[in-house]
Amino acid sequence: MTPRSQQQLSVLVMSTLAFTVCFAVWMMFAVIGIPIKAQLGLNETQFGILIATPVLTGSLIRLPLGMWTDRFGGRIVFFALMLSTVGPIWLMEFATEFWHFLTIGLFVGLAGGSFSVGIAYCARWYEKERQGMAMGVFGAGNSGAAVTKLVAPSIVLAYGWTMVPQVYAAAMLVTAILFWFFTYDDPSHKVPAHVTVADQLKALKDPVVWKYCQYYSIVFGGYVALALWMTKYYVTEYGFDLKTAALFAAAFSLPGGVLRAVGGWMSDKWGAHRVTWWVLWVSWICLFIMSYPQTEFTVKTVTGPVTYNLHLSAEMFTALLFTVGVAFAFGKASVFKYISDEYPHNIGVISGIVGLIGGLGGFFLPIMFGALVDLTGIRSSAFMLMYGVVWVSLIWMYTTEVRKLDLIKKPAVAADTME
Repeated sequence: MTPRSQQQLSVLVMSTLAFTVCFAVWMMFAVIGIPIKAQLGLNETQFGILIATPVLTGSLIRLPLGMWTDRFGGRIVFFALMLSTVGPIWLMEFATEFWHFLTIGLFVGLAGGSFSVGIAYCARWYEKERQGMAMGVFGAGNSGAAVTKLVAPSIVLAYGWTMVPQVYAAAMLVTAILFWFFTYDDPSHKVPAHVTVADQLKALKDPVVWKYCQYYSIVFGGYVALALWMTKYYVTEYGFDLKTAALFAAAFSLPGGVLRAVGGWMSDKWGAHRVTWWVLWVSWICLFIMSYPQTEFTVKTVTGPVTYNLHLSAEMFTALLFTVGVAFAFGKASVFKYISDEYPHNIGVISGIVGLIGGLGGFFLPIMFGALVDLTGIRSSAFMLMYGVVWVSLIWMYTTEVRKLDLIKKPAVAADTME
């Protein structure tokens, strides 16, 4: 019999690999959407809908997948999910009309639901004091977005965009087979049979769960939205070609995925609250700077008018984007540390709810990005919107957590003063 420690490692490694492939597929339109946009003559709003469509189903399916993971176990659910996406991915190359891409994209998007399966599956294999690390390592599969940025452009340039779905379909099939042969089941990880669906859904009435949904809508939903949007942003804002733009965009996607494991370790060490608080502040400051549009203004001086130009160079913008990616990586891990600490017996359901709402953020934000550009003509309006969402999270966190901690500490401070 395989030792428990080896089973833990094998489950974590294979689940992370599978999630990386699933996430790469989920983010496929971030690259192939650009030649498709040109082929179909889409406007910015239509492009936003195109790249966000897979995110919709990948988000909506997360809650039922989380419930099924609690009920039937993560191994069989994860395996079946991967197999169900192979056919739709392959069919993508045959699409010719806008509605073809949207319809097939809905089915391809099922791959994004793998998160709520894998996060619960991996967490249950580890002790509480190591769950943050385990979930962080699994969550590093978000780097699949960077894999798409690095691999897909080369395929597009060499063989055309239709080759990308063929390669991804084969990769998904091989990964599913490897996952099945190198992972394990543990019946003790399943919820008891007497727990009904209604019992599982009671979590929807918990306001604390909705607060974590808000946090996750920015650190994950914002990550997904920007991972989909940034390649095109570099093309239109800085005039880069597709391959160069995707490489620069990977400066956000790669740390935003890989460093999630570090965020898990930090959350184990310093707690989910502290890590999340600083994540939101760092993101808020960076997004404020990034939201300022390229500006030219003239000042009348005693010697005559002087014109000034304010803009972010590609290098400075990428440095800020990289910082946001790092912050989001830590935040994605810290939010799920909250969940494993407070809801250890129904991680699948809670992660499904939080993942669903976070994923819907990744669906609506790209559409809103495109609509704002069409409406205002300002490309940096996307970051203005993100800045506002982070501000909401900061206010909510202050009123429900930070202020409460301050009130708890005040009596102790007053007592010390009296002594």
